[in-house]
Amino acid sequence: MSRYDRRKSPRIVIAGAGIGGLTTALSLHAAGLDDVVILESCPKMRAVGAGINLQPAAVRELTELGLAEALDAVAVATTRLQYHHRYGGLIWSEARGRAAGYRWPQYSVHRARLQDLLLAAVRDRLGPGALLTGRRMVRYEQDQVPGRPRVRAYVAGESEPFACDLLIGADGINSTVRAAMYPDEGPPLHNGISMWRGVTQGPPFLDGRTMVILGCNSRVKAVVYAVSRPDRDGRCLLNWVVESRTGHGTGPGTEPGADAADATGADWDRTVPPEDVLAHIDGWRSDFLDLHGIVAAAPRIGLYPMIDRDPLPSWTDGRAVLLGDAAHPVYPTGSNGASQAVVDARVLAYELAHHDVDEALARYEAARRPHTTSLLAAHRRLEPDPLLRQVEALAPNGFLDIRHVLPADRLDGIKSCTRQVTGTDAAELNARTSWSVPA
Repeated sequence: MSRYDRRKSPRIVIAGAGIGGLTTALSLHAAGLDDVVILESCPKMRAVGAGINLQPAAVRELTELGLAEALDAVAVATTRLQYHHRYGGLIWSEARGRAAGYRWPQYSVHRARLQDLLLAAVRDRLGPGALLTGRRMVRYEQDQVPGRPRVRAYVAGESEPFACDLLIGADGINSTVRAAMYPDEGPPLHNGISMWRGVTQGPPFLDGRTMVILGCNSRVKAVVYAVSRPDRDGRCLLNWVVESRTGHGTGPGTEPGADAADATGADWDRTVPPEDVLAHIDGWRSDFLDLHGIVAAAPRIGLYPMIDRDPLPSWTDGRAVLLGDAAHPVYPTGSNGASQAVVDARVLAYELAHHDVDEALARYEAARRPHTTSLLAAHRRLEPDPLLRQVEALAPNGFLDIRHVLPADRLDGIKSCTRQVTGTDAAELNARTSWSVPA
């Protein structure tokens, strides 16, 4: 059970009401820490973004927060991951979620639907006053009160800061809290790959629950998966991403160049015409997916750089700590960014429920920072793209049977690659003890 009486719970301020921030608030509440407020810079919470995946490790945590039924109602339980040549040939197929032996599914879901689900739970469990919108945090200061270290979070346009026992920076890749901790870090790093993203209503493909990856990053790569079940007309929402190396980039192993895309992050309101994307997949073909039609029918297409940041030596500064993309942003190649934020939230809440604040922060960082650092390295290798590039080089015009291109033992390497970017195998996750705090 929690070491805190609910009347003596430490005052906690969370910067950011994204997936990480909202899950942190729910996790703290479930662990008996009720004195929580979330500061969100947007004046009004609105549905933005596209599809994301929740790995079984994250689904387990949301299930233990009592959200399994609500999540299943808005998401698609992914059954398979398949890699295909740009001319349609199947390179590799593997089971996902429960079909791969996990006790929990992997879900594909629209980010906006997941955020709405979490937001509704926060308002229901913590009350409507727990989320303060239109509060853009600009800096924080440590306040060394004798016998009780605190921190003050300053918000734009307000003279009085929010004083708290702990400030949690869950404010994304361009985190204000991280910038205050590391003022000389600079902007995110761009690897030279641009991503066009959209969500299109269309017929499901294959079994309606399979994620497909076509092509590779030596040329162009596309990712497509459903984020809703078919409606009465037999149509669902298909999330798609097309990636192409369009610049030199600013990240590790790249040469800085003026043609690299702006690396400040995602601008959800910026749109580009379908023609910009279709030019990159000209001549592609598939007998199970009309990728060209999906792109052409998208009501909105966004263009984003593929960006991350170098790992930090520490996530903690006194009574301020980082979480999710503020702590460890990664490329989307492992479909794992949101999942790691959910796991961060649960570990941090568990440690805070069992230890004083300073020890809890040390234990949280010791548990999570090495793990996410190794995930960052795997994502930067763009696993399993090295093998996919080899297939492209050996069979540029496609193939009828992948076994005529690469032997089975080489293809088996794809499975180990995907495990590296998801970070947890089924046996390990199924056997791990719960992070839920008994009442």
